[in-house]
Amino acid sequence: MTTQRRTVLMSLWLLGAAALLPATPVQAQGPKGPGRAGQAEPLVIAHRGASGYLPEHTLAAYWLAIEQGADYVEPDLVITKDGVLVARHENAIAILNADGSVREATTDVAERPEFAARRTTKMIDGQAITGWFTEDFTLAELKTLRARERIPQLRPANTRFDNMFEVPTLEEVLQLVEQANERRRQQAKEAGGKGKATAFRPIGVYPETKHPTYFRSIGLPLEEPLVRVLHKYGYRHPDSPVFIQSFEVGNLRQLRQMTRVPLVQLLSASGRPYDFVVSGDPRTYRDLAQPAGLAEIATYAQGIGANTNLIIPLVSGRLGTPTTLVRDAHQAGLVVHGWTFRAENQFLPNDFDVGDDPRGLGDMGGWVRAFLQQGMDGFFTDQPYEGRLARDAHIGR
Repeated sequence: MTTQRRTVLMSLWLLGAAALLPATPVQAQGPKGPGRAGQAEPLVIAHRGASGYLPEHTLAAYWLAIEQGADYVEPDLVITKDGVLVARHENAIAILNADGSVREATTDVAERPEFAARRTTKMIDGQAITGWFTEDFTLAELKTLRARERIPQLRPANTRFDNMFEVPTLEEVLQLVEQANERRRQQAKEAGGKGKATAFRPIGVYPETKHPTYFRSIGLPLEEPLVRVLHKYGYRHPDSPVFIQSFEVGNLRQLRQMTRVPLVQLLSASGRPYDFVVSGDPRTYRDLAQPAGLAEIATYAQGIGANTNLIIPLVSGRLGTPTTLVRDAHQAGLVVHGWTFRAENQFLPNDFDVGDDPRGLGDMGGWVRAFLQQGMDGFFTDQPYEGRLARDAHIGR
């Protein structure tokens, strides 16, 4: 066991996080590649790890997600000053309000006097943001910071883990997944008996390139280091357990020329890809969600990651009439992964709220099942255990 993994496990054990694990162990299962449209078993994608239970984008959150039965773990990727990909929700690792108070933080950088001079204001995808940014830190400097819960007002229990974990690199995430898959491989071998391994399902990774146009504009493109690290760890084939996702189009087209692994075009319910803004392309995400847009996406990607409102819109806070997006995407040969399913009432449609406390947990399983009934092929969730239960109930396991 590596020192890194031992640290993750010991930290969770000391804090009693074992209570968050599912009651049943993960079993060796049949093999599965990245998936195809209309597959029988939808994928449970751990959004930033098990971020409903632990600070997002930490090795502990990814590890817990794997233990809770996620099929894929999702690291958002930004880059350091010295060109290393790290997992953070944004390149802004602390964002300030106009009065200097902290609006949002995923690290303790705002409290570190040695980095006070790094505070700056930048234009990121057309928005002025004041705070601290990964591209202004070397990896060694970033490693001195500690992770924080991003939304403490909604997840106060997660703050007990503040300052315990480092900012992980993409390579460290892949090493953690590799260790988990080696364990599953050994379990499958033991289950087969007489040295014959039974089939098992490897955990996959689902990285997102954040702000690729911006990073390329400052001389720190994401594509080359991403492909290099993925290929190093064996993710280089169409059936490799990986998806690369992006809200931009140009960087996915570039990646299509660099690697054979599956790509996913993210679609928001509003706005348009930032590279479209830069190039003057007037099309919106909703335009790309139409049949002609989906046919174009199918020329460079294998799937779409769709905002839930593109699949079933909200009407006065409740689920309305489903659109034809899932059917249209399947007809174009694309898988459909919906985002993002969270258990807190704050995020749920009113149909699935339980009580009036926005921090309270509602019926996320009912919300997920409503979308799986539309034929969705997978979904991103902050609570992978609840997501797995909903998926398994849907397929009758």
